[in-house]
Formats: sequence, structure tokens, C-alpha cells
Amino acid sequence: MPSLQVREMPTVLYDALCESAKRDHRSIAQQAVVTLSRGLNLADDSVMRRRGLLQDINKNLICPQGLNLSDAATLIKEDRAR
Repeated sequence: MPSLQVREMPTVLYDALCESAKRDHRSIAQQAVVTLSRGLNLADDSVMRRRGLLQDINKNLICPQGLNLSDAATLIKEDRAR
């Protein structure tokens, strides 16, 4: 994964980034990535990626929806009762 080093960052900007990171329970590097994503209007990229992943999962189900299978908890209880 690429990395970025920023030189001569204004103290006010760095302090604001640190406060934001602390408030959001992130490292400074994580907060910088999130802030850059939002600033470049790429914040929805992760949402779209998750939606695409969920669509892929639903497309490639081992057991297609609508197939009536027994509940796993019920099967385990029955097995333990034997």
C-alpha cells in the first residue's frame, strides 16, 4: 500500500487533524486518509465497494435463497438429544 509523507504542514492543520483523530478514536494516519477521502469526494467509495461485495456474495450463494433448510440451532439441539 502506498504511503505519504507530508513536510512543512502548518501546526494549526496538524493540531486539527490530531484532535479529529482523537475524537474519532483513530490514529493520525487513519484520520488523514479519511479526511483526504472526504475532501476528494471519495468517501462513498467504501460504501459502493461494500454494496458490490454483498451483491457478489448474494450471487454466489452456496445455498440459494428460497431453499427451505433446517435451522442450524434446531439440528444441533436434535443431535445433542440423541
